[in-house]
Amino acid sequence: MPSEPEATKAAVVEQRDEVATIILNRPAALNALGDRLLSDLELIVRDTAIDPAVRVVVITGAGEKAFCAGADLTELSTMTPAAAGALSRRIQRIFNDLEAMRKPVIAKINGFCLAAGLELALACDIRIAAATAVFGLPETTLGLIPGCGGTQRLPRLIGKTKAMELLLTGGRIDAAEAAQLGLVNVVVPVHELERTVDGLLTKLRSQSPVALGLLKAAVNTGLELDLMQALEYEAHCFEAAFQTEDAREGLAAFLEKRKPEFVGR
Repeated sequence: MPSEPEATKAAVVEQRDEVATIILNRPAALNALGDRLLSDLELIVRDTAIDPAVRVVVITGAGEKAFCAGADLTELSTMTPAAAGALSRRIQRIFNDLEAMRKPVIAKINGFCLAAGLELALACDIRIAAATAVFGLPETTLGLIPGCGGTQRLPRLIGKTKAMELLLTGGRIDAAEAAQLGLVNVVVPVHELERTVDGLLTKLRSQSPVALGLLKAAVNTGLELDLMQALEYEAHCFEAAFQTEDAREGLAAFLEKRKPEFVGR
């Protein structure tokens, strides 16, 4: 049976120059995370994580209005409590897998970034936003709470004080305030978003992919440990990096005053 045409999928992936761009492909629904989109995204994340041809991952939304406006509320409104809990755990698992991917993951935020859409962005390593982007976790305005990581990742990223304000009020903030809070790394005019992300991709593609993977593991795992355990894990990752061909190449290139050519081993 032929595979589903890319244009009809709710999430698609485009691969070029060692970069996989994951596109949430429901622009008419502001790229809301419905069942079909989640199924497509789950497969893409799984396959991209193990694809040796991919060094860097970008995730963005189709269209000009939204990165992702959250879960599909039409689908959510018909669920039983047990089904809603299962959905929360399903989305958490997908986002956890994205975060754990041993490749840099960049959120290219091109519009509304709300609810589960913001929780998706929080699972990425770097967030680049258009100046027109809007951020928020409005679940309390629906009588709910964030269920896809927002109550945990947001305080860890920007601190409890401001996170609690955003979580309790369900308010929205613009891209400039998001940058001031450290929620996003860079804000640029919408017409410069593509160029800015491409510049970052060039830098990341020039690095050793195995070193970047070990670095992500050291940071993400270390945040869950106490300081002394985290430092020991860092030393473990450093030793693992030191054993690689890329480390030998990097040191040799420095001594020989040339650019390294990393092979990912």
